[in-house]
Amino acid sequence: MAISPGSDAAFSSQKSTLSESPRSKKFPLTEEEIFYMNCRAAYLTVFKSSLDNIISKDQLCLALQHAGRNPSQKTINKYWTPQTAKLNFDDFCLILRKEKPTSKAELLKSFKQLDVNDDGSILHTDLYKLLTKRGEKMTREEVNAIINLADVNADGKFDYIKFCKLYMTTNEQCLKTTLEKLEVDSKLRRQQFGSHMEGSPERDPSPVPKPSPRIIRKTDQESFSNKGDTRSSLLTTTREFRTSVSFTITMGANSNQNSKLTEPNSIKEWQCVQSKGCFFLEEDGEIISHQYRMQIAQRSLVYLTIKPLNLSQAEGKPSPWLSVDTALYILKENESQANLQLMCFTELRNREMFGWTGELGPGIYWLIPSTTGCRLKKERKPITEEAQLVYRDETGELFLTKEFRSTLSDIFEVIDLDGNGLLSLEEYNFFELRTSGEKCDEDAWAVCRENFDTKKNELTRQGFMNLNLMEASDGEGDPCDLWVTLHSMGYNKALELTEACPFVIDIYADKCKPRIKTVHMEACSGQLEKAICKSVLNKGDAKVMDGYENIIVHTYKCDTWITSVIENKSDNKVIIHINNELSKNCVNNRGLDIFAVEVAPKSTMVCQHVMPLNERQEWIYYCVYSLIS
Repeated sequence: MAISPGSDAAFSSQKSTLSESPRSKKFPLTEEEIFYMNCRAAYLTVFKSSLDNIISKDQLCLALQHAGRNPSQKTINKYWTPQTAKLNFDDFCLILRKEKPTSKAELLKSFKQLDVNDDGSILHTDLYKLLTKRGEKMTREEVNAIINLADVNADGKFDYIKFCKLYMTTNEQCLKTTLEKLEVDSKLRRQQFGSHMEGSPERDPSPVPKPSPRIIRKTDQESFSNKGDTRSSLLTTTREFRTSVSFTITMGANSNQNSKLTEPNSIKEWQCVQSKGCFFLEEDGEIISHQYRMQIAQRSLVYLTIKPLNLSQAEGKPSPWLSVDTALYILKENESQANLQLMCFTELRNREMFGWTGELGPGIYWLIPSTTGCRLKKERKPITEEAQLVYRDETGELFLTKEFRSTLSDIFEVIDLDGNGLLSLEEYNFFELRTSGEKCDEDAWAVCRENFDTKKNELTRQGFMNLNLMEASDGEGDPCDLWVTLHSMGYNKALELTEACPFVIDIYADKCKPRIKTVHMEACSGQLEKAICKSVLNKGDAKVMDGYENIIVHTYKCDTWITSVIENKSDNKVIIHINNELSKNCVNNRGLDIFAVEVAPKSTMVCQHVMPLNERQEWIYYCVYSLIS
């Protein structure tokens, strides 16, 4: 049985414990600080330092349990794959954002669905069948562990009400114990935490508050521009720098610059293919997107472009995704998918479109979309009024509202990847994976074709509308499941698309018709990180840390953004402190003006992307990179 995660109920319950500490009486903790306090407490229960790495499944499971989670083996395998060698504290924080603790109400609701007699208990025989055959299947040993709990089992029945109470109490006590340990040990409290560092808790009050991790506010930007105060940095109270290197780049207003991307003169005679896709923003700030394979049959001149998809928005309704930067990295497959060679990326721009023109030989290529994350960020503004999705007429019949139908029509445009006005099973499954995490098999698709409007065995726009109406009807008009779908697709409660950016890719070739196939929808990391690092090392400016020739900072600039990559050629990991405080009219993808990163030995990593806050004004990038002792 899959028990869906709820809000951070267990973490929230620790607020009273935290609020009693001397530090929080003097400086009230933000929600984000509470989250990281819990992360640290759990991590330091298992490890001596937050700079230690998780090196086994057992350690990951133990740390998650100390954070109030109860991960199944399937959950552990999701984060610890055969390719995983280690996870660090930052990885642990990302996992905790995804694997949120279950609330008591949700736990009870999950079990209540199995309670056929509605008496607060489930027969052991039924429990075995349900837990080992449905949802996220448990092993018989795991079910036996539940049935053997004396306090919640009697007469062949499982008392799930008592179990839920025991489960929540155990989680809360586990968190309380780890937090108390952190509060008692002042050395642990002051310890620096990789990318999530903070100053000494005994610091004096300052008129300018420190930004919470991963959050940047307008007031912070205004404060940072005031250089008259002498606030200490986040790290200088406890760290010393061995050496530093700085970059200063002044950029003009992009809106006043001429376009550098131009179409080839004979492009009307070239053959063209198109595919759509989307960047989706996860709860933890990670960005995932569709990825593609392209086949070129013979050597050709190729023109590739990518731009945000301009949906038919209602008049006066904001379209924030149209200002999101998009890019496409083209990698050639050599012998295997694991051996990919960076060929080029779309660095030239014409307004919101980015493109590349050049010659490609015959072969298989991977197209990996990318966005910096500077503008595609978690929405902070509160929604005052929730949009209505369904209504009933005088006869009691259920209908979708006009606004919701318009939104569903836009979603249809996004998931219709080939743009033929119909949804194939493959296209529909990308949508299903995004919204429910499961695929629709051939049998279920056959049932769908029988009950909803289709053409050429593909679902029409009207069929897609009726499918959503059926979902609303199944819930007796309760829009809860519909909102789950909408949030997964990047919409807020006002039906505004704020946490996703749909895009369209066009590919032209002069000698043959390119072929493109959507193959994945996954995190923009791995191969993309390697491709970005390689492109920056090839095209960017490099500065060596004085006295440390094995540590190099590479900076690449185009008209739209600046990317920095740190290269560590040494045999030891290094921690680099980054300070952007003196930059003007800038925003970076990390959401912090000051942060630190850990760079593994013999590796490169993307440190940050920076863009202008206002493209119509000059922006100045001034960044200091310092090696921490």
